[in-house]
Amino acid sequence: MLTALLLAAAPDYAAHVAAQRKRYGAAVKDLVVVVEPPFVVWGDSGAVQVQRSAEQTVRWAVKHLEAQFFARRPAAIYDIFLFKDADSYTRHAMALWGDVPTTPFGYASSQHRALVMDISTGGGTLVHEMVHPYVAANFPAAPTWINEGLASLFEQSADREGELVGLTNWRLAGLVDAFREKKVKRFEVLVAGDDDFFRNDDEAVHYAQARYLMLYLQERGLLRPFIKRALEQQQQDPTGATALKQTLGAAEWKGLDDSFRRWVPTLHFP
Repeated sequence: MLTALLLAAAPDYAAHVAAQRKRYGAAVKDLVVVVEPPFVVWGDSGAVQVQRSAEQTVRWAVKHLEAQFFARRPAAIYDIFLFKDADSYTRHAMALWGDVPTTPFGYASSQHRALVMDISTGGGTLVHEMVHPYVAANFPAAPTWINEGLASLFEQSADREGELVGLTNWRLAGLVDAFREKKVKRFEVLVAGDDDFFRNDDEAVHYAQARYLMLYLQERGLLRPFIKRALEQQQQDPTGATALKQTLGAAEWKGLDDSFRRWVPTLHFP
């Protein structure tokens, strides 16, 4: 198991909360605050529910992400804003930053070090967004396919024998359709693509392909070895391609596209 390396002095959470209250003023006056290191959780669904979300989702995810994948915590404090419904989510995003959310679920803002979501849609988006600060702290130049693939893997997750695991989710149907429509790229192409490539008109397909590659690795017991290699080799190969090849083995890497194509139709959701 990996142990979180607290390399810097422990953050002053009380000072952070005070500074954020001053910064945001009236926009956060109705929010309950719970410190759940390395995050600060803000919410408007009442003290009991915000505390429950902090303990049962944030603390649970932090424990597993640090034990299974990441040795370093985010260097700076990130705020998690959990809003009780769509109206509150939209209204607070506008009041806090002048943002109009482009997704009904939630999003991460690196500029404000904030994870923002409508918690009524479920905790999956919260776990997804929590992965990004950990990736940034451990793999600053991580390719988008790893960053979004791992994050989206855990947007539908569970505890399996003491480990955080991803489950099938709604992205499966889109991936199946993409195979039918011949829109799924070879992994050699996906892995080599930059952020602009990943977020082009086929972004939804790329998300699904990257997510289910992570699930493919997970179900073969290879996800943790792959992430470990990718982190160790990030200076030599920031694309993650070498780590993927080594994790799968040369023979399976060459046949990954075919193997993945055969495996996807065996999955089911719900």
